[in-house]
Amino acid sequence: MALLATLAGCSAFNGGISDEELDREGDYDDLRESNATARIDVDSGEFRAVYDLNGTEEVSMYRSSLYQDEPLPIHSVRYWYPNGTEVTGSELAVEQGQSRTNVQVPDSNGTLAVSGPAGAKTFRLPAFVEGSYDVTIPENHRTSNFLFGNVNPGGYDRSIVDDRERLTWDNVDTAVSLRYYHTRDIPLFLGLVGVVGVLGGAGVAYYYRQVKRLERRRKSMGIDLEADDETDDESPPGRP
Repeated sequence: MALLATLAGCSAFNGGISDEELDREGDYDDLRESNATARIDVDSGEFRAVYDLNGTEEVSMYRSSLYQDEPLPIHSVRYWYPNGTEVTGSELAVEQGQSRTNVQVPDSNGTLAVSGPAGAKTFRLPAFVEGSYDVTIPENHRTSNFLFGNVNPGGYDRSIVDDRERLTWDNVDTAVSLRYYHTRDIPLFLGLVGVVGVLGGAGVAYYYRQVKRLERRRKSMGIDLEADDETDDESPPGRP
């Protein structure tokens, strides 16, 4: 335990995650009630995740950007021994490098919990441990509309609990990637499409009326449109 604390202190000194961030207050009781290997809750631009390690001694956490992997910024780190004893993040060996945040635990059969940032309407996280997954997205948000939502990997079950969408997988060994939308987004989109349709129809009707008005004006001036067309057709080559 003393060695883990020493390593954690060195990591913070070298520009890693500070003890204050590692020990920040966090509540994981609701997630620990689930039987899934990984339980993730996404809400208010943050995620909370609890992992049953099942033999994993070190968890390497990262996010993949367009060009490279980046270390996952985490806070409110907690670890529970198999007997339920809890320790805070500053008591673990946490090292943040250029591409990974590595968390070493004292017992590979314990449970690790972390929190970190999430997108407003997107969430992506590699599968740091393999097994069953249980992910809940923010209240009043959905993934079911194919135009606005997307879920990867496939093979999941979807349910609604207390107006929050819950996605579960029996086994995940690749990144979980979600795109979701607020339930009010679809009516707003349909309303926008309706407004654009009305404006477009009004524009076409206005153009049609202007053309008809011009035709009537030419007729009132004694201009025969058909005669003009025939004259143009009979003009000798090279003559305008």
